[in-house]
Amino acid sequence: MKVGVVTFPGSLDDHDAARAVVAAGAQAISLWHADSDLKQVDAVILPGGFSYGDYLRCGAISRFAPVMGSVIERANSGMPLLGICNGFQILCESHLLPGALTRNEGLHFLCKPQKISIENNSTAWTNGFAENAQILIPLKNGEGSFQCDDATLTQLEGEGRVVARYLGVNPNGSRNLIAGISNARGNIVGLMPHPEHAIDSLTGPSADGLPFFTSLLTSMVGR
Repeated sequence: MKVGVVTFPGSLDDHDAARAVVAAGAQAISLWHADSDLKQVDAVILPGGFSYGDYLRCGAISRFAPVMGSVIERANSGMPLLGICNGFQILCESHLLPGALTRNEGLHFLCKPQKISIENNSTAWTNGFAENAQILIPLKNGEGSFQCDDATLTQLEGEGRVVARYLGVNPNGSRNLIAGISNARGNIVGLMPHPEHAIDSLTGPSADGLPFFTSLLTSMVGR
């Protein structure tokens, strides 16, 4: 399986995402923001960082990058797509996911290990987790507070589209402790914490993030 990892100007975690893909048993393919060719990949990851310097709003400029036209088209047709941190922001700016990521409550950048629960283990990126699994992966963001209107929140909760939720104290002011959401189909997931930094206990706080990437391989079997 080929998994594309997009690099935007200011991406920081593209190499980490590619490493996680390889650790899961797939082939990582580098995709450049200015190139609309997805190189026949089976899935795409939008990594964390500060694309285009976070000018205007986080992810607002990336949404118009040439590569995103192809990504949006393929994702709307069912291609698995994961946005991590800045990638989550780009998914919201692209209207592939609802809501927005705003400045953290308290206006401070966060960088710490964070416990989250996997609320939906039926998506393309979470099917390898046990139901209501509790995991520990890094959280690092300045604009990670998930916000949406009441109608959208009711829809996300009612349709089971909250993929991950923070455990304990709300770290950034996200509504309903939301750490990640999916689209209705379950092929598109946005996640604020960083599973790619927790694929083994030698380089991260745990190996709890690896199932996000092995789940993808499982979901693609037989397709």
